Amino acid sequence: MKIFLLYFIFILLNNCSFDNKSGIWKNENNIDKNQKDTFKQFKNVSTSIDPFTEIIEIKKNYEFKLSKKINPTSWKQIYLNQNNNLNNFEYNNFNELFFKSKKISKHKASDHILYEEGNIINSDLKGNINIFSVSNNKILTKFNFYKNKYKKIKKKLNLIVENNIVYVADNFGYLYAYNYLDEKLLWAKNYNVPFRSNLKIYENIIFVANQNNNLFFFDKLSGEILKQIPTEETIVKNNFINSLSLNENNIFFLNTYGSLYSINIKSMRVNWFLNLNQSLDVNPSNIFYGSQLLNYGDKIIASSNQFLYVIDSNSGSIIMKNNFPILINPIIINDILFLVSKKNFLISLDLNKKEIIYSYDINKKISEFLKIKRKNADLKNIMMVDGKLLLFLQNSHTLVFDTKGTLEKVNKLPAKMTTFPILIDSKILFLDKKNKLTIVN
Repeated sequence: MKIFLLYFIFILLNNCSFDNKSGIWKNENNIDKNQKDTFKQFKNVSTSIDPFTEIIEIKKNYEFKLSKKINPTSWKQIYLNQNNNLNNFEYNNFNELFFKSKKISKHKASDHILYEEGNIINSDLKGNINIFSVSNNKILTKFNFYKNKYKKIKKKLNLIVENNIVYVADNFGYLYAYNYLDEKLLWAKNYNVPFRSNLKIYENIIFVANQNNNLFFFDKLSGEILKQIPTEETIVKNNFINSLSLNENNIFFLNTYGSLYSINIKSMRVNWFLNLNQSLDVNPSNIFYGSQLLNYGDKIIASSNQFLYVIDSNSGSIIMKNNFPILINPIIINDILFLVSKKNFLISLDLNKKEIIYSYDINKKISEFLKIKRKNADLKNIMMVDGKLLLFLQNSHTLVFDTKGTLEKVNKLPAKMTTFPILIDSKILFLDKKNKLTIVN
């Protein structure tokens, strides 16, 4: 019996190595229920096409031409701008706590925060829209549209902000506008079918799609329908939401069926459409899953379950198709695409030359840098800050890579990050696990 106990203790200690204590790796025993449900959907997906896992070294003397750094003073939609591309931000990368707020909400916050004129705008699962003044460190106003009959139902609010007005599309089919300075509901409409996309605004038009994959053009001043464009509906719903991206003339719409549409904003007519789903069978094993659309110049970046696509935005023709699908939004800097694949490879693509610049295994890079046992890191987001690639992990560590794919730093943020980060005035802002605003210099 003593021998057995000694053997058991030895096994236990052997599995509690430094790499677990570092907190850098994903703890597979603590995956939340929603994440397990997401994985369950894909358990029967065909593995006939193997994901890309090749390490490609960057060529000697290769130099990147970086774009001019930007320093936003507002963040009015969840992907910052109309095309969903995060550019080269100013940031000192000191990783120091600059500000910690009071608790903004006692309920679970949504995944995204917005920022306008010194105010944080966010929502929670109770349907509250919270407006928090950073300079005054207090909640300016809290608005809840919903009545008692919705009290026990979780609210999923999609927000966009413009000129002190929050436009909301929710999972009950309501669309409404709230002026948070005047604390006044401007208008509200019920369209009965839950909305399921990010929102975009162009002049006096609001764009949003519902769960039946209908794309709507709404009048921003009244909420009335200007145009409805029906597209393919899926019977089985998954966690992927419809994705919208804009350029100067067109709105691009990727629906949950896997079809990508280009629609002219002025004429409200379809230019072209393209299906990215590898199977037309509607069953749980063939549910489409992609990333948010990104457009840059005359190119669109889209991802399906198995492929990354580079598409000509004018014609809808496929320029490139690579077997490295993604789960987090990529970024484009001067026609160079930086992405993280599902297999945790950091990949850089030259969109003009249609070639891979480099491809590196992130898990291997972390393991070698920290000299710890290799496991699987859980990525949340990627940005470029001060000419460096900043990768955010779900466990609130950050990885700093240079543009050539060399891991330079592994940092831990001063607080547990629960929302996607935004950058304002050279600082990172997010909500922590206690729903307190954290600002990192």
